[in-house]
Amino acid sequence: MAAPIQIFELTNSTLMVGLLGLAQFPALFLGSFLGGVLADSRDRRNLYLMSQVILAIFTVGLAVNASVDNPSIALVYVLTAANAFMSGIDSPARSAAIPRIVSAANLPSALALQVLMMQTAGAVGPAIAGVAISQLGLAAVYWLDVATFVAAIVTALAMAPLPPASGTKGAGLKSMVDGIRFLRSRESLKGVFLIDINAMVFGMPRALFPEFGLGVLGGTEATVGYLYAAPGVGAMAAALTSGWVARVRRLGRATTFAVMAWGLGIAGFGLSRWLWLGLICLALAGAGDAISAVFRSTILQLTTPDHLRGRLSAVQIAVVAGGPRLGDAEAGIVATGFGPRVAAWSGGLAATAGAFVIAQMFPRFRDWTRRDSDANDP
Repeated sequence: MAAPIQIFELTNSTLMVGLLGLAQFPALFLGSFLGGVLADSRDRRNLYLMSQVILAIFTVGLAVNASVDNPSIALVYVLTAANAFMSGIDSPARSAAIPRIVSAANLPSALALQVLMMQTAGAVGPAIAGVAISQLGLAAVYWLDVATFVAAIVTALAMAPLPPASGTKGAGLKSMVDGIRFLRSRESLKGVFLIDINAMVFGMPRALFPEFGLGVLGGTEATVGYLYAAPGVGAMAAALTSGWVARVRRLGRATTFAVMAWGLGIAGFGLSRWLWLGLICLALAGAGDAISAVFRSTILQLTTPDHLRGRLSAVQIAVVAGGPRLGDAEAGIVATGFGPRVAAWSGGLAATAGAFVIAQMFPRFRDWTRRDSDANDP
C-alpha cells in the first residue's frame, strides 16, 4: 500500500499510480513462469525461503529511498518490479505445496484457510498501514514490511523439506512447454484463468483508492487505508464462514456467480456517494472474490497432476497477481479520461458481463463438478 500512496503524493497522478502496477506486470509474469518450473524441479520449501530473503532485501531498498529528502520515483518503480519478480518465484512453490500436505478431500477446506490467511492480511494490513503512514511516515511502513519478511524466514526454517516428486524432470524450456500444453488441453482450466483475468483487469479499482481517499472523499492516508482494507474485510468474513464450500458440487457455476458478485460490488462502489456505503460495496465485492478464489483453486488443484502443479500454479499466480496490475493501468487510464467514479462503476459492470460471457464460451468450465478430472475433462 505504501508504494501507490508514495507515487500519488510525489506526482499527484492516478495515471502514474496505475502505471506502477503495469510496470510490475512483465516482471511478475516472467518470475511466475520461472518459479513454476523451479517449484516442480526443486525443493519447494527451500525455494520459498530463498525468495523471502531476497524480497526482504528489495524492501530495505524501498525503506531507504523513502527516508531521503528527495525520494526517487524511478527507484520505486524498479524495486516494486523486482519485488513482483521474486513474488512470482515464491508463490508457485507455496501454492503447489498445499496438495502435498493435505488430502484431496480436505483440499477445499485447506484452500479456504489459505484464502482466510491472505484476506486477513489484506484487511488488517492496509488499515494498519494507512494509520502508520499518516502518523509515522512511509519509511516506517516499509521497515515494518521488512520485519514481516524476517518472520516469514523464521517460519520457513521450521518447515520440513518438500523435495520434487521422484522422476520429475529438471527445469528447462521443455518443462515450461509441457505445462502450457497441458493447460491448452483443459477447457475447464482456461475458463478458470480467463474469468479471473476478466474480473481483475476490468473490475480492480485499487489504483483509484489514493485519489478517492485523498481527493474525492477529502480524507487522509487513513481513509485510503480503509478503502484498501474493505475488500479484505469482506473476504475475511466470507472465508471465516466458508465451511459450506466443501459441499458445493457445481464449482464452475459457483465460480461464475461469485465473480459476478465481485463485479456488481465494484460497480456499487463507483456509484456510491458516501464513504460508509462505498466500504460496504467493496466488502461485498471482496467476499465474492474470496469464494471465487476457493472454487478456482479447487478446480485447478484437482485437475492438475502433482508433477505439473508448480507450473500450473505459476499460471495462476501470473493471473491472480498480474491481472490486478493490468487492472491498475486500465483504471488509471479510464480515470484520467473520465474520472475515478466512472472508472470504478464501468469496470465493475464490464467484469460482471465478462464473467457471464466466459461461462457461456467454456461449458466444461461452467459445468465442472467434483467428479470431473484430468482423465475426462478434455
